[in-house]
Amino acid sequence: MNDLPYLRGYSETLRAQARQLLDEGKLADWLQGRYPNQHSVRNDKALYDYVMELKNTAMRAAPAIHKVCYDSRLQVLHRALGVHQASSRVQGAKLRAHKEIRVAALFKDTPPEFLKMIVVHELAHLKEMQHNKAFYQLCLHMEPDYHRYELDLRLYLTMRATQGDEAAAEVDSTSGLVG
Repeated sequence: MNDLPYLRGYSETLRAQARQLLDEGKLADWLQGRYPNQHSVRNDKALYDYVMELKNTAMRAAPAIHKVCYDSRLQVLHRALGVHQASSRVQGAKLRAHKEIRVAALFKDTPPEFLKMIVVHELAHLKEMQHNKAFYQLCLHMEPDYHRYELDLRLYLTMRATQGDEAAAEVDSTSGLVG
């Protein structure tokens, strides 16, 4: 079961179930049944507005975010679905902090739950840098189904990886899932 890199941290039983769905060609249908819709956040401005609305709803006291964008350079295979960056610059006698969130361009064509999961994850990094208990509690505060969406996203990425580049490029117009 080592051929399912996105599911390495999960139990052998879960990986066996995923392998069975893949082998039977049923994983794509299962995901499309569970996530039939595609989100409408198509450009960087819409993504910025989406992130800021979520931040202002769930994390008002978090530091300001200066930039949010889709990034086609983020490589999903290298475990980067989204990135939060913080930089500090000295300007005169002041220290200026600049925070940004970059989301892999892959998420332009996914269900809204997957985009929300990535955004919640990156927003949580504004307060908790490490993936610890407090980090995941913050994720659950912003999205109660965070863990389910994370697992399903990993199943989606597994499906894309096992179908190859050609199949992964064929995106279903209604759900955004590869069929």
